[in-house]
Amino acid sequence: MIGIKSYGAYIPLHRLAQADIAKAYDRGGGVGELAVANFDEDTVTMGVEASVDCLKGMERSIVDTLFFATTSPPYREKQSAAIIAQALDLKRQLVANDLCDSLRSGNMALNLATGLVASGKSKNALVVASEVRKGFPGSEYERVLGDAAGALLVGDTDVIASLEAYYCIADEITDVWRMEGDPFVKSWEDRFVFTQGYNRNIKEAIVGLMKKQGLQQKDISKIVFYAPDARNHQAMAKGLGFDPKTQVQDGMFGTVGNTGAAATIFMMVAALESAKPGDMILLAGYGDGADAFLFKVTPEIEKCRGHRGVKGHINSKKALTSYNKMLRVREISPVEMARRPVEVASAPMMLRDRDMVSTMKGVKCKVCGRVQFPKQRVCYHCRTKDQFELYRLSDKTATVFTFCVDHLAATIDPPVIKAIVDFEGGGRTLVTIADRDVENVKIGTTVEMAFRRIHDAMGFRNYIWKSRLVRG
Repeated sequence: MIGIKSYGAYIPLHRLAQADIAKAYDRGGGVGELAVANFDEDTVTMGVEASVDCLKGMERSIVDTLFFATTSPPYREKQSAAIIAQALDLKRQLVANDLCDSLRSGNMALNLATGLVASGKSKNALVVASEVRKGFPGSEYERVLGDAAGALLVGDTDVIASLEAYYCIADEITDVWRMEGDPFVKSWEDRFVFTQGYNRNIKEAIVGLMKKQGLQQKDISKIVFYAPDARNHQAMAKGLGFDPKTQVQDGMFGTVGNTGAAATIFMMVAALESAKPGDMILLAGYGDGADAFLFKVTPEIEKCRGHRGVKGHINSKKALTSYNKMLRVREISPVEMARRPVEVASAPMMLRDRDMVSTMKGVKCKVCGRVQFPKQRVCYHCRTKDQFELYRLSDKTATVFTFCVDHLAATIDPPVIKAIVDFEGGGRTLVTIADRDVENVKIGTTVEMAFRRIHDAMGFRNYIWKSRLVRG
């Protein structure tokens, strides 16, 4: 049996009221809010967050294939899946793949993952879809695009939702695009985009799959499908004959936004959170054609609870104070940084220290059992030399021993909170607390680790593990 074994999701902490966007341009209206990635987040960091949630309680060495899907990778030439694999501490014998440049890349990754598992070339394939798209300031896209990530683990044992059928069509159309170097989403006139692109293709894929399987609308427990906005989502559901109240997965346009290439995987996570054994879930994506999957939920779903998922993130939020702040954290509006020496980076140093910096591995003394970070050659407790084993700290919680608030730090969103934290099980280190929340950071506060950007220096991106207040 081939199908989904586990799921996870991530939504950034910050939300912007759509009314604030309308107000910035002297317009009325604006209902709901959008999830906005912080200045130190991108599709890679959010993909790591969703993957950690998906692999909760699992031995990470079981993953032998990784697909990363997005239209907004941080690099034009460098693999993002390899960065995610390093951060997750996946094994070196891994098939890592990037699937970019298509709104349907999340579904494409899921199709390839199920195919590899079915062929026997993979036992456990992790599908990660993450998105941070930008609309022109003042445009309709700016009012609907949100940021989020989802992850699904595909395998052939302990499956919580088995793959029953797949249907796909390809259709070349220039409706929504970004060319090399374009920071903002572009599209043709709405009527053309919807009637000749989205409506025609996604309907054909869904109807085609149902006809192939001999299904009627009443046979589908939940339908999960991409739509550019709430209006088209609701219209498509009604047009296909599904009950929006009972059969259609919420598109979360008023709580998260249109999450692009991550949308279908992200919404599938939400559908699985409330699914029960026997449910039939139809999943459909769009982008230069469309495709549709049919999954049947198994009794194993009851063993796959406790993930933070969509439910655990959606009400864990903090309002952005203004539209201008959104422009700053999305790096649309330039910010004059504090006058400090230019930041530098070193690729050889990153390679040498990647176990510590990218995977957050310390060491555990084989003699006395003390955990130490960063790595040492001599145990600070029993003085034994070179008797250590690597010890991962990125999945441990910690408590704040002490902290300081730096209002003069060179950052897009001051102040910066630096803290000394003590890990559960041992180990102490200095970290930056991300998504700064000055009022709620206290001595003794519990924090969890978060993979984030440090800066872009020397022409490439630098990542590190920070910490943040526990969410969910």
